[in-house]
Amino acid sequence: MVTRRDFNVRSLAALAGAGLGLGFGVPRAFAASGPVDTAKVSPGITAKAVGKKFSMATVVKVDGIAWFDRMREGVKQFKDETGHDTWMVGPSQADAAAQVQIVESLIAQGVDAICIVPFSVEAVEPVLKKARSQGIVVISHEASNLMNTDYDIEAFDNRAYGAKLMEVLGQQMGGEGGYVCTVGSLTSQSQNEWIDGGIAYQKQHFPKMFEVTKRIETYDDANTDYNKLKEVLTTYPNLKGILGGPMPTSAGAGRLIAERGLAGKLFFSGTGLVSVAGQYLKNGDISYIQFWDPAVAGYAMNILAVMTLAKQRAAIKSGLDLGLSGYTNLTTPNAARPNLLYGAGWVGVTKDNMSQYNF
Repeated sequence: MVTRRDFNVRSLAALAGAGLGLGFGVPRAFAASGPVDTAKVSPGITAKAVGKKFSMATVVKVDGIAWFDRMREGVKQFKDETGHDTWMVGPSQADAAAQVQIVESLIAQGVDAICIVPFSVEAVEPVLKKARSQGIVVISHEASNLMNTDYDIEAFDNRAYGAKLMEVLGQQMGGEGGYVCTVGSLTSQSQNEWIDGGIAYQKQHFPKMFEVTKRIETYDDANTDYNKLKEVLTTYPNLKGILGGPMPTSAGAGRLIAERGLAGKLFFSGTGLVSVAGQYLKNGDISYIQFWDPAVAGYAMNILAVMTLAKQRAAIKSGLDLGLSGYTNLTTPNAARPNLLYGAGWVGVTKDNMSQYNF
């Protein structure tokens, strides 16, 4: 159940009159209260600095999976370090209608900002338009085509991310054979852009590879991944590759490869976390996962929300340094969408370096 926190208001005008600016770009070492390195984050985002304790909810695709458990850590750390009233909420299953209902509830509560990772961009457009019409700031992530947002922040160029996944998969497959792609939803914009980038790379660099069927929709659920991939393997027994968009595919594919003894015959490259796919990396069932830190992404969204609420829009532009790893030099490559921001924050993980990551 979503709950609304009470918060106190101090006069922004009075603070401005006292000469207290927000000071973005001025480093200050927070007392670390979570996994995100915030030593270089500006003090200008704190409730004390802006003169108000903002109420800000982060709405995710699905609650209770490792990816968003990690994002919750970043959101909680933001609250602990800045004094703003921030929390995370999401549906128990990946369901567009349920996510819309959560946003409706937050609008009714009168939150100051909604940070959102949409399950379906199309589904949330109307409700986010409603939120913004009522003065609620909207910050999004993994939603580069979302229109009803103040700012969308992506961890990286989505097509480049997918191209790297395909580069690895193509090398594993020896540059030939059939593969299948997974996405959480056919309307999950970022994941589909990853796959688009991967397929474009395959066509240019691995012309002897091919998709055996249209991309598989798995609803960000490892068991669904496993079952649907098993069906694909039954239909296409010579399947050589799996390109995984959603994080749970790493577990679903790893389980399938392990159970069927297909290591070295069926290959996986995709988004994953060590906490989810580590056993399959360790045992050699899969050999590569790629990800960005969702805790840092959650923290970054909330920084942008505070900056927007504190009327610092002029600072949110190409070159902005949020003081977070992977978000130190944001870019705005699409001139038609200056509110679409890109970082440079992905990492590739194999058996050799998985011990460096504890999430």
